[in-house]
Amino acid sequence: MPDTPPVPATRPAPSAPTPLSAEDAKLVVLARGARGRVAAVEGAAVRDQDGRTYAAASVALPSLTLTALQLAVASAVAAGASRLEAAVVVTEASTLDGAGHAAVRDLTVDAPIHVAAPDGTVLGTVAQ
Repeated sequence: MPDTPPVPATRPAPSAPTPLSAEDAKLVVLARGARGRVAAVEGAAVRDQDGRTYAAASVALPSLTLTALQLAVASAVAAGASRLEAAVVVTEASTLDGAGHAAVRDLTVDAPIHVAAPDGTVLGTVAQ
């Protein structure tokens, strides 16, 4: 099995909130919907280089645990995405989890990752 890079333990803190573009605001709606459908801890959505969107909720099984952002990124990659334009995580946490952050950065180093509260209020953006 190939070596996998370690997942960063740090939880990147988002910067102050800024107004979202219409396309990024749609990601918030998709992420909230994914979270709400299954009453998950987190919901996430990403947009790829072609404008396609992927939404997911966190998964917690005895044999598998994925953050919503990891699953959204995995869905995008499975559909052929090679780059992400933006990502959104809807969570009750005030920071972004390291595993989700790493998954986005595996595809792109500069896509904004917006962190939003369950009501859709954007708490901030992680740009790095």
